[in-house]
Amino acid sequence: MKFFVDTAEVSEIRTLAEAGLVDGVTTNPSLIAKSGRKMAEVIAEICAITPGPVSAEVTATDFETMLAEGRYLRGIAGNVAVKVPLTEAGLRTCRALANEGTPVNVTLCFSAAQALLAAKAGAAFISPFVGRLDDISTDGMGLIADIVQIYRNYPHLKTEVLVASVRHPMHLVQAAKLGAHVATLPPAVIRQLLKHPLTDSGLSAFLADWKKTGQSIL
Repeated sequence: MKFFVDTAEVSEIRTLAEAGLVDGVTTNPSLIAKSGRKMAEVIAEICAITPGPVSAEVTATDFETMLAEGRYLRGIAGNVAVKVPLTEAGLRTCRALANEGTPVNVTLCFSAAQALLAAKAGAAFISPFVGRLDDISTDGMGLIADIVQIYRNYPHLKTEVLVASVRHPMHLVQAAKLGAHVATLPPAVIRQLLKHPLTDSGLSAFLADWKKTGQSIL
């Protein structure tokens, strides 16, 4: 499974990339707004850190402007993936950009039917939001299972399932067990993956025993 980092904070991306934990990055208008910086500058800097896909989202809602924004964003760097919403205009934009060779991440997916439409439109990635479905007492991981199964039934569909709105480590584990291709994780959730009380207690015991020897490796 590939790990994408869901943030526009460049320092966080750089630190995680140094640990080999970044296969790509996803951003959205809300994350860019939190950074307080211009979108083009942020996207260009992130693209220089990771060679993987960096999702940059359009903000228009009509086809013509979406397409223009998508082409502009793609021009920032060769590894930009244009993100569009799962609307009729968004799918039209997806098809047009995909035909030009631009990878497209179709976002705000909440049903398997929507995911099938995105794949037919040529999406490189589909982003189902598991956490938001859980918030309304709907089975977010059930949606992932459905999309993975449908895509496997039709090998000519090349869209990758990019699990989004990940709230905790078990979302990631469950998605990996189901065979999702990618998960996009906030930095805080990535760091939660590291944590286990037995790891902490084991390390403390090793260090205590070593201290008793009075030795130093260096």
